[in-house]
Amino acid sequence: MDPIRHLKISIVVLLALVSLGATGYMVIEDWRFLDALYMTVITLGTVGFKEVHDLSDYGKVFTIVLIFIGVSVLGYIVGSLAQIMFEGQFQRIIGRKKVEKKIDSLQDHYIICGFGRIGQLICKEFAAKPIPFLVIEKHPEAHEKLHHEEYLHLRGDATEDETLLRAGIRKAKGLISVVTSDTENVYITLTARGLNPDLYILARSGEEGSEIKLRRAGANKVVSPYVIGGGRMAQAILRPNVVDFIEIATGREHLELQMEEIMIPHHSGFVGENLISSGFRKETGTIIVGIKKGDGTMVFNPDSHSRIEADDTLIVLGHPDAIQKLEDLIKCASSASDVIKKHKPEQQRV
Repeated sequence: MDPIRHLKISIVVLLALVSLGATGYMVIEDWRFLDALYMTVITLGTVGFKEVHDLSDYGKVFTIVLIFIGVSVLGYIVGSLAQIMFEGQFQRIIGRKKVEKKIDSLQDHYIICGFGRIGQLICKEFAAKPIPFLVIEKHPEAHEKLHHEEYLHLRGDATEDETLLRAGIRKAKGLISVVTSDTENVYITLTARGLNPDLYILARSGEEGSEIKLRRAGANKVVSPYVIGGGRMAQAILRPNVVDFIEIATGREHLELQMEEIMIPHHSGFVGENLISSGFRKETGTIIVGIKKGDGTMVFNPDSHSRIEADDTLIVLGHPDAIQKLEDLIKCASSASDVIKKHKPEQQRV
């Protein structure tokens, strides 16, 4: 049994014993309540104070029984407390409460199922942004590293409804299933899709043919590390400069240039404008290298007259500060309107 449960039961028994002792003295010795309670406490505490009143033979027998039971209960409580303190149970309980509180406060976060090599890389990228995420891992040996990295995590099986609900799946923005078993990834995807039909799910595929099953289970995107790794290595030989450029643009270690995606919200003042009237490049210095339309169509190298619509996703290249400035402009409708007005006269003179 859990030491905390032992302690709770012991305290309840002790309180019951105090109540029983006070009642016993009131009945046997006909004492008033305060005297009976005081006698019970000093008896159970074995402090050796003098009796409140002289005891009858029945009272003495009752006191002997009370001492034996009281010492046993107190010894049990002390043992439980020692176990909690020496085994670190107390610290773990406090830590678990803090973790549960943090998990309950999560909103629009990502759930990462599996903390293997791929899961660790994903966590590292998310933590650098930072992007809110939670790791679900069932293997105890991985939790030591999770503690060391101070990643928010849960111990449990991600194929079970209860575990995903504890992870806040109904409030999550997305789920990434990267456990080593394709079968488990399918079950995780099925369970997650059933609990949150609108959730974006990215799943790992290890074996040929698993991609179809994962998509049928409800995955929005399926990625095979082996296919991507093989293709990347081939491209590194055939087109090394192109690969270097992509690594610079997408890697977080290169702070001078990054590639990012920015969604156009419905309330943005840029909805209905084109790229030249928006003044994106002149105002922020960023380059729009692509636009993913709301229906999933990808427009590569869009021209200056490409129309911006709600739910479009801009693929942007530029300095991190410039990208952040553009993201702030797009999200703020009033600022966006000011930028549009500022650049419209220039457009008319052209």
